[in-house]
Amino acid sequence: MPTVQLHPIHSQLLPKSHSSTVTAIRVDNLSKRFQLGLTHAGSVRELANRVVGTVFGRREQKANIAAEHQDRVDDAGHFWALKNVTFDVPQGEVVGIIGKNGAGKSTLLKILSRISSPTEGRITLRGRVASLLEVGTGFHPELTGRENVYLNGTILGMTRREIDAKFDAIVDFAGVAKFIDTPVKRYSSGMTVRLGFAVAAHLDPEILIVDEVLAVGDVEFQKKCLGKMQEVSESGRTVLFVSHNMSSIRSLTSRALLISRGELLFAGATEEAVAQYLEQNSKLSAGSNDVTQLERPFSGLGRELELCELSAVNDTIEEGDSLTVRVGIVSRSTSEDFLLAFTLFRGDATPVGSAFTPTINAAATGDTARYQLRLPTEQLGPGRYYCGISVTEVRTEGRRMFDSLSDVLPFEVQPQKLSVRGWAKSWGAIRFPDIQVGPLHD
Repeated sequence: MPTVQLHPIHSQLLPKSHSSTVTAIRVDNLSKRFQLGLTHAGSVRELANRVVGTVFGRREQKANIAAEHQDRVDDAGHFWALKNVTFDVPQGEVVGIIGKNGAGKSTLLKILSRISSPTEGRITLRGRVASLLEVGTGFHPELTGRENVYLNGTILGMTRREIDAKFDAIVDFAGVAKFIDTPVKRYSSGMTVRLGFAVAAHLDPEILIVDEVLAVGDVEFQKKCLGKMQEVSESGRTVLFVSHNMSSIRSLTSRALLISRGELLFAGATEEAVAQYLEQNSKLSAGSNDVTQLERPFSGLGRELELCELSAVNDTIEEGDSLTVRVGIVSRSTSEDFLLAFTLFRGDATPVGSAFTPTINAAATGDTARYQLRLPTEQLGPGRYYCGISVTEVRTEGRRMFDSLSDVLPFEVQPQKLSVRGWAKSWGAIRFPDIQVGPLHD
């Protein structure tokens, strides 16, 4: 796709798909609840707040829960993050887990990783589990990268000889050879997650659990991670992969779990799970232009999207028309120049193409800038589409993300009337332009 035209406005479970009959993960009627307002009393004020909450009930605390989650709070002030979740995962499967922010995905992964205990129900895991849920999970900040590799390997039950045999491959995969003897607290978030994933994937766990943290790395590293997860599954091990990037989910998994409001809404073919997820998310995104509460894999990196809206009436354009988008970007802690990247997807999550803005001169730190831009949609055929939007650093090698939103701005391209010859100009997702004819010269 060509470059985006940009104009500043103003500042400011699952059916078995492999031959294996061995179940690697079994989850039976799993539920997890949290007591609202329950914290360790670190001060007299905190203790007083807890006493007041107990005496006068949980009404205020319940009011602080988003309206869509009110019915997940019981009369005793318990918030049910998961409720009666049941599924099986056969050995050797790569299974995606998808759902909106607050659905319960992270809670499920923490229970499967034995970081948290269930309130009700039971889980059965066959083999060692390695998980990467947050940047630096399992790393001691005062220890060096080398020491943390051996620490994590020991926790997973590996002998020193086994870790020695894989050490060079881990460091090479992570690309941190120059810093391997530096304390991890000196690492950037990208370095930390690269080393964390490399350790988790190379130390031969039977079950590998990976959360959205892979998005912290650059594009090339993400490709390496996806390839490694595929390699892990082909060796007979099991992978649970959580992502908000439906393209990655579709390319890596054949089956997925869709979690909504703490319950398992669907377990089965990835295509159907993605279709249901996109239908849910589209309803959310189309109703509001404020994107500050939408789920995103990045936070606190200096620049964030706060507004994103279509100018099209009813989010619909006619075949052959372009689409105008308005975005607002706030500079939190950086004034570096940046660019916007848009990836367009069909309604079935098939990527159509990407377009980029020219370099944008950043607003001063603390300011918000709003822009209007034209997406090159003239060649899209009729159908439903949506966008992924990223705010990226201007670099010649790779791209560091400041912020990213997946599966937003749903819109529909309506078919154009037939031409005078009675032929449709579009088939599938592409609308072909007229063929240019010139004179033939001998």
